[in-house]
Amino acid sequence: MARKPVVVVTRKLPERIETRMRELFDAHLNIDDDPLSPAALAAAMGEADVLVPTVTDRIDDALIEAAGPGLKLIANFGTGTDNIDVDAAHRRGVVVTNTPGVLTDDTADMTMALILSVARRVVAGAGVIPSGEWNGWAPTFMLGSRLTGKRLGIVGMGRIGQAVARRAKAFGLSIHYHNRRRLAAEVEEGLEATYWDSLDQMLARTDIVSVNCPHTPATYHLLSARRLKLLRPGAILVNTARGEIIDEAALTRMLEANEIAGAGLDVFEHEPAVPNKLVRLARAGKVTLLPHMGSATEEGRIEMGEKVLVNIRAFVDGHRPPDRVLPSML
Repeated sequence: MARKPVVVVTRKLPERIETRMRELFDAHLNIDDDPLSPAALAAAMGEADVLVPTVTDRIDDALIEAAGPGLKLIANFGTGTDNIDVDAAHRRGVVVTNTPGVLTDDTADMTMALILSVARRVVAGAGVIPSGEWNGWAPTFMLGSRLTGKRLGIVGMGRIGQAVARRAKAFGLSIHYHNRRRLAAEVEEGLEATYWDSLDQMLARTDIVSVNCPHTPATYHLLSARRLKLLRPGAILVNTARGEIIDEAALTRMLEANEIAGAGLDVFEHEPAVPNKLVRLARAGKVTLLPHMGSATEEGRIEMGEKVLVNIRAFVDGHRPPDRVLPSML
């Protein structure tokens, strides 16, 4: 392009990334950081050569079809692309990219934090002293569960799942996993991981379940009401992937009925809405709820932004962006 491409950024990004955006492109930034309304998003797609959305932006077939003729690239600020109709973009000739690989450790760290928090009742315990309810140590006060010797079932053994497995192994957990494809033998051996081709069988045999697979049409409600019923009464469920993978209403009913021991959720089925029942369960100490902060580190956000910059520059220079997402990959 002879002129600087018009790049519309839908949310506020790290200052360092926004500054570089302004230097390289005709960048239109979201200074207020308010999520764009559907009308504002449509207007942005009408003027942009490149759109830089985030997980909060739902870019469906209708928006893509109505986009201006200049829109040629959607450079998603995020690893998941379930917020974008990649098929529709592909049909329209719009390239889609993402930012894989940079959030692996951050998300795995948060997964372990949730496992520890739920098993050892960390959040509930942290509220005791500020509430003025603590009268000193007692043998049966705030009892949780030991991790060592428990079985961890990982749903989705990609980069993040494997990073969780490495951390969990150090805590003495036995690693089990279900994945679309079985890992190479040497990877399995290194993680001392047991593969289950049947998700149902794994769920029925593990003490802690961690959801680490992407959200696709095939994984929507992968943990359905029927599958959740397979969990042991003492089981813990942790989700740092996408809320849509779990039947949230069914999980809530099971927590209310004490049919599982607890849950740690960083993502929700209808974000940013969180059901009142789940909030009440959190207040009662039965579930730990986090505001989608699994990848929220300064380092991670900067690395995401740098990947977005590389993808845009490669595309503008006439090269294949390194992180292109194709429908066949989903």
